[in-house]
Amino acid sequence: MNEGLAAAMVAGHERLREEIQVLSGAIPVRSLGLVPATSLIVGQVIGIGIFLTPVEMARTLGAPGLVYAMFLLAGFMALTGALCYGELASRFPEAGGAYVYLREAWGEPVAFLYGWKCLLVMDPGITAALAAGLAEYVAYLVPLDDPGKKTAAVLMIVLLAALTVLGTRLAAGTLVFITTVKLALLAVVIGVGLASGGVALERVLPSIARPAGSLPLFPALAGGFVSAFFSFGGWWEAARMAGEVRDPQRTLPRAFVLGIGLVTLVYILTSVVFLGLAPSGGSGNASAFAALVGEQLFGPRGGAVMALGVVVSVLGSLAAVMLMTPRLYLALARDRLFPGRLADLHPRFGTPARAIALQATLAALLVVLGSFSDIVAYFVFVTVAFIAASVAALYRMPPAASGFRTPFRRVTPAVFIALSVVLLALLLMGRPRQALLGVAVVSLGLPVYLGLRRAGTIGA
Repeated sequence: MNEGLAAAMVAGHERLREEIQVLSGAIPVRSLGLVPATSLIVGQVIGIGIFLTPVEMARTLGAPGLVYAMFLLAGFMALTGALCYGELASRFPEAGGAYVYLREAWGEPVAFLYGWKCLLVMDPGITAALAAGLAEYVAYLVPLDDPGKKTAAVLMIVLLAALTVLGTRLAAGTLVFITTVKLALLAVVIGVGLASGGVALERVLPSIARPAGSLPLFPALAGGFVSAFFSFGGWWEAARMAGEVRDPQRTLPRAFVLGIGLVTLVYILTSVVFLGLAPSGGSGNASAFAALVGEQLFGPRGGAVMALGVVVSVLGSLAAVMLMTPRLYLALARDRLFPGRLADLHPRFGTPARAIALQATLAALLVVLGSFSDIVAYFVFVTVAFIAASVAALYRMPPAASGFRTPFRRVTPAVFIALSVVLLALLLMGRPRQALLGVAVVSLGLPVYLGLRRAGTIGA
């Protein structure tokens, strides 16, 4: 009884301290509930890949049953990681996500390297790639030349950055709306496709029989697993918003599980329709494939309909990235590992305006330079390694006394880590130069960190 009373008093003290910090503008308001938190995951994960990956995987694997199996395996991997992140987010309900977990488990230098990689390469690169992809599909609806596409991409980045500055609740509400429209459009495509009679059953039944001339099974499975993993990429980024989620100990674990489950279901159903409508040897171009499926479903104007669907899908991913990404810089600045002004909140809107502006500026610059796709590819390997290391943080911490606990706590992180090691091996074998160069560039952050430490520029 005394222990319970003491715990309640500590919790009350923490809530009071947090309320004082919110009122003083030191930390953001916790304004996000379960639906916005789930939308962060769904909006981030379901992007342009859903319109191309199923057919690419079918061409590689040669059997629809293997396509579904790879999506289920990637979904299972994401779920095990999400359950671990649920406990970590419950334990450290603050902005930063993986950076915080790496800091607590492996120390400040490792966490700095993660932030260094995200700030300089991955975050602006992914933002630029999404904005440029969005502009390509806008150009399908409204003719644009190359300068026009770049202008449209930059304007979209600036618009979403401004929306994010105006308030987390406003930006999250917009994301919920876009994600709802995205899922509704995909539901229409799935429903019309299944009802059209055009879905060829022999191409969608969960058979594992492979036609003659298929790739050898092991390389095919390896490629399919890598593709499926990338289709789920980014689910972990929602943890960056932990500092602005209401009751994060309950909300974030539920959001992770709901989000991953919904994404897996959408991928399986969409694969059934897409594989049934287009032969596995069809076009490898996302725009051409989307147009082909659209024409089969909706007639001559179907290409424009599907292009609009892709625009909404990518817009949702871009909105989620723009909302989540700056929270990492906020956490790094509070730890004095990045310039302290990045931690300042807008006096009126309570958002990390400077961090948002930094991310938008770097992304817009990459759009103008047009050199982001290849750059991002070099850092996928090291990103997977960081996420696996953040999940491994659970093994360096005792089970939490309260809040969410990972089911099968000894086994679940090990499953995610083991699958991550398999993925890392596949990435290293497939593109060794990219993987090793990415590790080398990230490692250059260590002498930078040590130099700044010695100079007293960063840290306490």
